[in-house]
This record gives sequence, structure tokens and C-alpha cells, in this order.
Amino acid sequence: MSNLETTIATMAQAGRETANRLVGVSSDQKNAALLSIADGLVKEAAFIQAENKKDLVRAQEQGLSAAMIDRLTVGEETIAAMVTGLKDVVALNDPVGTMSPTWIRPNGLQVARMRIPLGVIGIIYESRPNVTVDAAGLCLKAGNAVILRGGSEAFYSNQALAKIIQRALENTGIPQTSVQVVPLREREAVLALLQQEEFVDLIIPRGGEGLIRFVVEHSKIPVLKHYKGVCHVYVDNDADLKMAQDICFNAKVQRPGVCNAMETLLVHRGAADAFLPEMARRYTEAGVEIRGCDTTCRLVANAVKATESDWPAEYLDLILAVKVVADMDEAMAHMAKYSSRHTEAIVTRDYDRAKRFVRETDSSVVLVNASTRFNDGSQLGLGAEIGISTSKLHAFGPMGLEELTTTKFVVQGDGQIRH
Repeated sequence: MSNLETTIATMAQAGRETANRLVGVSSDQKNAALLSIADGLVKEAAFIQAENKKDLVRAQEQGLSAAMIDRLTVGEETIAAMVTGLKDVVALNDPVGTMSPTWIRPNGLQVARMRIPLGVIGIIYESRPNVTVDAAGLCLKAGNAVILRGGSEAFYSNQALAKIIQRALENTGIPQTSVQVVPLREREAVLALLQQEEFVDLIIPRGGEGLIRFVVEHSKIPVLKHYKGVCHVYVDNDADLKMAQDICFNAKVQRPGVCNAMETLLVHRGAADAFLPEMARRYTEAGVEIRGCDTTCRLVANAVKATESDWPAEYLDLILAVKVVADMDEAMAHMAKYSSRHTEAIVTRDYDRAKRFVRETDSSVVLVNASTRFNDGSQLGLGAEIGISTSKLHAFGPMGLEELTTTKFVVQGDGQIRH
């Protein structure tokens, strides 16, 4: 076994041993640790930014894109957001140890479920150093030990944050191995972590589709997947067209480079003539390129003819695929074929169609008369999220504290035996 493999195996084993101890840590103690981390971030802001500068210099030398460098940068606002995120997690109810309603069996056994931590979570992510703090805070509050492996481009930033987290854990009497940050740049460290099925319970990759597919292909551990966000909005024939315009504009333009931005707009043919020309004018003014079906190109003078590759595309840019459909059935069939099961929305005034859309659409978040941009843990009242799952085991959609736990059955009797 190489030194690298030994390092990762030692971290994984320590995570397992620590997870067993974290079950007994109180909510007050976990909250104290989170507040101590937040305090450390404020006090050590200059140190964090100095270490981050090392990463930025290296990123520029390596020719990383402006978008990547932007995500990598830790400024005063980034630190303030990390502090706020930790305090938000402190304010959340601790799910660990909570009990479901009890039911009683005919033989008198009392049965309930207790919420418990998942155990040891490995998180593999790219670029954003703030994920180090966000993930540490959520995993710790949910009673999990976590092993964090950030991208090599953020190495110095993540190691600086690790020192602050470790000091806070020590100061509050929580094992420092509750949160471990891999101290290795090599990509082989990721491969080594993905082999630790004896000690690690779940892998959560956060990053581009290439990273996630690499993790899924090589992991011996269950992986929580989120390949991409091909999100749709369907405008029904009886929709409030002013509302539809505002929703569709927000879903595409407000922040086009994120996974919950709309990538395909579907419009009922009964609304297309009245809706699309004015909608397209607003998009054009905002710099959106429209790639449309034949009907869309007839109604929108500057639309480009869409190809088959546009329908499953995640542009993450000011580009939008637009298709005019015969009815809601065709819209839903299109979603079923091309969706990534991330987010879908309908704009309609028909209650029955809205109910059917919600019932039959297979995505992690389904919205009626609202923007796709609301598929976000904080926006949905979870306080924070570790990521968005587009697979159904064991969570579907934004993963907050409760999704970082599972349940076990608790059975109480008074001497029953099975016959």
C-alpha cells in the first residue's frame, strides 16, 4: 500500500471510529462547535484570504477560466456567507434522536422509528472553498463524521479552513476527526477514498458532470448523484401570460450558470402566438440566444433552428431551447424523455391540470406557477443544503439536515416472544 493509500485508509478508519462516538454528542455541544468555527472564520479572515491568494496565483498561472477563478475566490462576502450559513444551521432543529409517532401491534409491541446519522460521509467537490465549511457544518449537526476532498485548485484555501475547523472542534470537546480535509493534491486520493467501503457510508460528489460520472464509475461506496440540471417550464394554454413571462424570464436570466436555471421552455400551441413574440423580445434584450422548433422560428425572427442535441442540453449560459407543443401530454412526454429529473414547472390556471402535472412529473422538485430557481435548500426552508440529489436513494431533491440522517426501528415490549 502506498503512502497516499495509507493516509486515506487511516482517515477513513478514524472517521468510522469517530462516527460511533458522535452519536452521544449533544445538540448544544454541536452548536457550540459550529459557532466556534464561525468565530474562527471572522478572526482568521486575513489568514484565509492570504492562503486563498496562493490558490488564485496558481490558478492564473495555469490559465483557469474567469468563471473558475470567480468560484475559487474567497472575499469578505464569501467569509460572511460562510458565517451566516453556520449560524443558520445552528438555528435548525437537530434531527438526531427524534422519534416518529408510535404504533402498537396486536401483541402489545410498541413500534417507532428513531432518526440517526448516516455515519461517515465522503464529499468530493471542485473549486468552491465555501463548500468545506458548509459541508462540515451540516454533516456535524446531523451527527456524521465527514471526509472532505476539495479540488487541487483550492488546496491552500481548504487547508486553511481545515485548521480553523479543527481548532474549533478541539475547543468544544468534539473529536477533531469529526471533520477531516484530505491533505493531498493527487487525483489518486479520490480513487483511494472511493475504495473505503468498509468505513465510509456515502459519497456525495459536487461539481460538473465529468466529476460525478468519474466518481460513480470508480466508487465501491453508494453515491448520491446529480449529473446535471436540464430544467423545464411548461406554459399552458390558459396561463396568465404576464405571470408566465415573469417566471420564465427569472428561471433563465436571473442566474443562468446554476443547475436550477431553466434550459428548455415548452409552450402550448394555444398560447404560443400571444406569448412567444413578447417573451422573445425580453429574452433578446437580456442577451438570451433562442434555439427553437419550426413553430418557434416562425414566431421569433431571431431564433436559431434547434437540433436534437439542444433538447437534453444543460447550457449553463444565456441560451434557451424553446418548443411549441400540442398540449400538456406532449410537454410531459418531452420532459420524460429529456429531463434530468432536477426541476420542472408548469404555469397554468387549470387546477386539475396542475394536480396531474404534480402527480405524474418525475423530478425532485415540481412547481406550479413559480420559477425553477426555487429548487434550493434555503429557498425551500431547509436552512441549508449539502447538494441536490436527482437519484431517489436515499434522498430526492435538496439535501438538508434530515436527508443526512436515516432511521432505525425502536421496538418496546414487556416480555413478548414470537410463536
